Amino acid sequence: MKPLLKTDHEIEALLSTPTKGALDAVANLPGDFLVLGVGGKMGTTTAVMLRRALDAVGRRDAVVTGVSRFSRADARTELESWGVRTQACDLAEAAQLQTLPAVPNVFYLAGQKFGTSSAPEVTWIQNTLVPALVAQRFRDSRIVVFSTGCVYPFTPVTGNGSKEGDELAFLGEYASTCVGRERIFTHHSKLYGTPQLIYRLNYAVELRYGVLVDLALKVLRGETVDVTMGWLNCIWQGDACARALQCLGHTASPPRILNVTGSEKLSVRALATEFARRLGRDAIIVGEEAPTAWLADASQSIALFGPLETPVEKMVEMISDYVIGGGKLLGKPTHFEARNGQF
Repeated sequence: MKPLLKTDHEIEALLSTPTKGALDAVANLPGDFLVLGVGGKMGTTTAVMLRRALDAVGRRDAVVTGVSRFSRADARTELESWGVRTQACDLAEAAQLQTLPAVPNVFYLAGQKFGTSSAPEVTWIQNTLVPALVAQRFRDSRIVVFSTGCVYPFTPVTGNGSKEGDELAFLGEYASTCVGRERIFTHHSKLYGTPQLIYRLNYAVELRYGVLVDLALKVLRGETVDVTMGWLNCIWQGDACARALQCLGHTASPPRILNVTGSEKLSVRALATEFARRLGRDAIIVGEEAPTAWLADASQSIALFGPLETPVEKMVEMISDYVIGGGKLLGKPTHFEARNGQF
């Protein structure tokens, strides 16, 4: 077992190491950068990797600004320790949006998922009103818009998953608002000619959070693993953020749509069994695999950007070592097993 990464800074150093693709991407993108919604798990890694990549290719003059309401002061301190500028802003307030710098390169990671069932009205504000305000404010920028594979319907597990051109679904309020976010950005892209890429992400994973962490913890704690949602896709968070940086070079109007996740369709039963082997526990499996699941076909993004840097076997190994060593967790289950669209 390798030494346990103990601090958020150490974990961020691992997650935000730029890939060659990320380095090449930022070397050819002039101007400064904004990361909207930087306070989330993906936002922090995106901003830090961007800063590190720019420094590595000799573009230290390019400014990376991370924008959030910053309810946690330590999140702001961590970003600034890496050289990311920070600016507090409530994106739902049009007047505050006007205080943000006009830059050519924007990553949009703001949104709400957890808590939708208890406060759906807030989710609608964050996932539809805010995109409208942002799309108008940054009509002259190129924008990578983070979305989710939850906009697709369940697909047969015998296939490869949903493709970018497939019809969308509205399974629950969260998915509905995410479709709304995409539609609103698309409208403004067509209206103003704003180059955009809609980045449909399926299950980014890191040491403290993600579907693989959820499964490892269930096995470690002797909890049941329901395999009704029997298959999934996932991707290491560092790979996901590197691909986001590369996506800035592939924006278009109307927006290009791209599925981003791993190339493999993973069995929940097999993953639980492997975690049990590594953790020295028994996997307590319940249920039977449904004939459908939320799956996405990432062949387009893999053709564009090449194979992933971090394979599934490596993720399982790292997460097993981390959870059995008592590593710090974010305490936010993904609820990947939910089949009713409620989070």
